[in-house]
This record gives sequence, C-alpha cells and structure tokens, in this order.
Amino acid sequence: MKRNIYNEEHEAFRAVIRDFIAKEVQPHFEQWERDNLIDREVFRKLAALGVMGFDIPEEYGGVGKTSYKYQAVITEESARAAVAFGHFAVSTGVVLPYLLNLANEEQKQRWFPGIAAGDLMLCVAMTEPGTGSDLAGIRTSAKLSEDGTHYVLNGSKTFITGARNSELCVVVARTSPATPENRRHGLSLFVVPTDSEGFEFGRKLEKIGLRSSDTSELAFDDVKVPVENLLGKQDEGFSYLGRNLPRERLSIAVGATAAATAAIRFAKEYVSERLVFGKPVAAFQNTKFVLAECATEVAALQAMVDKGIEFDDADELTPADAAKIKLFATEVAGRVIDKCLQLHGGYGYMLEYPIARLYADTRVSRIYGGTSEVMKTIIAKDLRL
Repeated sequence: MKRNIYNEEHEAFRAVIRDFIAKEVQPHFEQWERDNLIDREVFRKLAALGVMGFDIPEEYGGVGKTSYKYQAVITEESARAAVAFGHFAVSTGVVLPYLLNLANEEQKQRWFPGIAAGDLMLCVAMTEPGTGSDLAGIRTSAKLSEDGTHYVLNGSKTFITGARNSELCVVVARTSPATPENRRHGLSLFVVPTDSEGFEFGRKLEKIGLRSSDTSELAFDDVKVPVENLLGKQDEGFSYLGRNLPRERLSIAVGATAAATAAIRFAKEYVSERLVFGKPVAAFQNTKFVLAECATEVAALQAMVDKGIEFDDADELTPADAAKIKLFATEVAGRVIDKCLQLHGGYGYMLEYPIARLYADTRVSRIYGGTSEVMKTIIAKDLRL
C-alpha cells in the first residue's frame, strides 16, 4: 500500500542515509557485531549530517525542532540493510528527549553542543536486578550531602544499552522513601558522567541479538553527583519517565515494522533464486500464500504505525495508543520474520543471511520498553477494565 507520511525532503534525507550506510556502516558491521561495540567515530560522522542534533535548538549547535519522521527514516534504512547504528536510537530517540524537556539553561549550554557534535553520547540506567518493569521498586539511592553541594549515588543497574559508548548516563535513583499511598514517589533523575569516580562497569552482557550495541551491568560506589546535574525536580522522576515512554514505544514499533518489511524483501529475493525439485521455491503455492499473508499483515501494521508517527508529530500520542502500536507491531514482526526465516530453510539459521540477524535482533522488541504483557495491562486500564 502507498504511504503518504513522507515528502520530498524526507526522501532526500533517506537517500543520504542509505548512502551513509553503504559507505560507513556495511563494510564494518560484521566486525562491530563480533566486538559487541560500534566504532565510536560513527557518531561524529552522523553528527556531520546533523542527525545527532535533532530537536536541539540551533543556538546550541543543533538543527532545531525536527519531526520524528527523520528518525523513522533512519530506522527503516537500517533495517533495509540489516544493520544498526549501535545505541544511536537510544541516545537520540529515548534519552535526549529527557534533556530537551527538563534541562535548565546552564545544563543546556553545558551538554547540548557536545551532543549535537557527536562528542557526548547518552544512555539511561533504569532497570535493576530484580525490578524489571517495576520501576517503583528501584533501590539505587542518591543522598544529598550535608553541605548540599552534591548527591552520593549508590546501587546497581543491569541491561543498560550503550553505556560503554556513552559519556553521560541518565540514572534513575531514589532520593526519598516511597509513601504508602504512592510507591512511585521519591525517584529522581541525574545526569552522571560515565568517567566519574565510583562509576563502575560490570559484565558486558552477551545477547542473542543487537550485538553491535553493548549492554552492561553498572555499579555506583559513592559516586559524587553535583546538584547541578539533577535533571528536573527532586522526587518527580517517575512522572518524567512516563512522559517519554510513548515516544520510546513508538520507536520500537517503527523498528519492528521496518524489520518485518525487510524480512519480506529478503524472503522474496531468496525464494526467487533458490531451486527445489527443479523449480524456484517461489513457484510453490505455499510460498506464495505465506508471503501474501505476511505482506497483508505488514501493510495493516504500517498503516497503524504511520498513524502513530503522525500523532507524535502533533503531540497527540497517548500512552494507550503507544501501547497498542508497540504490542501489535512487535507481535506481528515476530510472526512475519519467523515465517520468512522458515522460507529460507536451513540457510535462514545461518548468520551470513540477513534474515537470521533480523530474527535475533527483533525478538527483544517484545521485552524492552515494556513487555507485551505490560502493554496489555496499559490497554486494559484504558478500557477501564
């Protein structure tokens, strides 16, 4: 089905990104996958294209307010080539909005120029061992010093994306006890340099997919965080987290949809060339029916996701709508990519074929950003159930 959310400017940007991927990413991607870490210089090269400064005001070196459609184009082109830009989407699409919405003038001057230049990459540390999606259960603490000049951060985090390739980490920590009426009270956000004394990297976690992006355990041992690095107001962190989740979940849905679209293209190419019993796999009725089903599901999904992108542009994307989009997108992508891998036969299980990478990379989309089960809970609440 024809899409109508992009204009000529978006398509010109798409051509630039496609060329960048061909020249700067694809020749090196296999090595990044083996290293579990993307070359840090790639982010500075992306900054030269302006993409690290999305939404950062021009006076701080950014490109100003930008439609999310440009980030969606990057996601689509990455999936088309079965590659990734490390934790670029996390830094720019998930973490940067916290700073855009909450940073004061001094913080903007201190951080935004470096972010726009690709010199400061961002990660966010929410999840802790044993808490998972229950952010109200966070135990990492930040205690204000007696002289009021800094907080002392102690605790641990896990499943932190891109930390080893980041200079700044937005850490969620408890600054006040929860109350019986509100378990979510007392959380605050801090921007912590990753080279701070006491900021320790634990294990680099081995994942089945998304291997070019590092994922780590973190520990904080009496890390001194200046009061000037408190983001927003103390004890209001949970409300800030909730505001950014719809965009994060939309971005996951965009990625899942792009991956499913790419999977169909890879499967079409394979079955058209692969011969079985003297004829192409594409000639069999089962192959045609499977791909017809996949194409129909993805067309419906794309329409839903495109509507979500338009809602985001209009600042009308609700938590419930984002949950519906993420749930549907990630579940459909899982089904479609699995079917497309099956059409590859044994070769679909080999990493030399891009379908295998899509299969491994997409599985986590039903987990991070809120599991499918959490999405169903949000949707059910919206239905007043």
